[in-house]
Order: sequence, then structure tokens, then C-alpha cells
Amino acid sequence: MLGRLLALPFGSIWKLKTLCIGTKNPLLKKLYTSVYALYQYENNSSLAWNSSFESEPCFPHGIKSIFVSGDARIGSGCVIFQQVTIGSNMLPDSKGLGAPEIGRNCYIGAGAKIVGKVKVGDNVRIGANAVVFRDVPDNSVVVAGSSEIIRKDRAPDNRFYRKAGGWECWEEAAWRPVTDEAVLAKLKSVELR
Repeated sequence: MLGRLLALPFGSIWKLKTLCIGTKNPLLKKLYTSVYALYQYENNSSLAWNSSFESEPCFPHGIKSIFVSGDARIGSGCVIFQQVTIGSNMLPDSKGLGAPEIGRNCYIGAGAKIVGKVKVGDNVRIGANAVVFRDVPDNSVVVAGSSEIIRKDRAPDNRFYRKAGGWECWEEAAWRPVTDEAVLAKLKSVELR
């Protein structure tokens, strides 16, 4: 409620997001991003202030429970339903390291997950609860189906997260800085893309 009230003077949450990106004054940027973050917290969502949208998407059910990574790029004319995740893959041993790029006029159904460095073409419909981890060509439909299980010889490393001060990993119930140079080099290569 407080986030919505604080966002009112800006006209809309979308205008506030635009101010977060376009403002050069560090104090105003901090104010805008703080109000924007509070609004999202209250809506259980995370549309990163630095995520890239060609135009304001249609959220038929509001922004509740929608996550869009800061490195993701979304084309114009997209429709995004509730509980959608458009997220970066930051696992250093993954082939899909990076963030999604969504084309124009895409329809993303409730609960869909688009994760990693994938390119979704223009005019694509992604069905409810579908999981997209490969490129999708223009004018296609993706539907949820049977799960494919991929066995690994060793446990996958799921702990890495990029924060303002650099990379951290979750170890022994606490966030710790990443110090392994080989892992850091792979993680930092994502930042340059």
C-alpha cells in the first residue's frame, strides 16, 4: 500500500521505472529505485529497474508474482500473465549462461519460465507453465510437456548471485564473496555480454 501511494506522484509504475533508468542524478536515482523496489515488494514481483522493454507490456492480471531479470530484453507488444519468470542463468557450468531476449508481440502464459541466454522470436506464444531454455523461432507456439531429466556426474553448482559489490555464493548458510579466479572469470564473462 505504501509503495503504491509513493508511486502515485509519478503517474504510473511504468513511468517510475523509466525515471529509474533515465535519471543521472545519484540521489534522485536512489529515491526512484527505492520507491520502485517498495512497490514491487508489495506486489511480490521483481521487474528489475534496469530490465529493457521496447514498450510497456500488457499485464492482464497486474504485475503480481512476475519476475524479469535486469539483463533481460523484452520486445514491444508483449502480453505477460501472472507468475511468469524471465530470468538470467548465472550458473558458471551452464551452456545457457546469460539472460533471455524476447521478441515483439509475444504472449507469455501464466506460470511460464524463460531462463538463460535464449532468444524467443517475434509473434511467439508460450503456453501456461511452459519452460523455455532453448531458442524459439518466430511465429511458434511452445507448450508445457513431459519433463526431461538430465543426470550429471557431479552435483550442479546452484549458489552464485551477482550483487552490487560483485559475485557472491551461498555457502554454509551465508552469502560469501566468490574468490575462485576461474569461477570469477566465467561469471564476469556474462557481465560483458
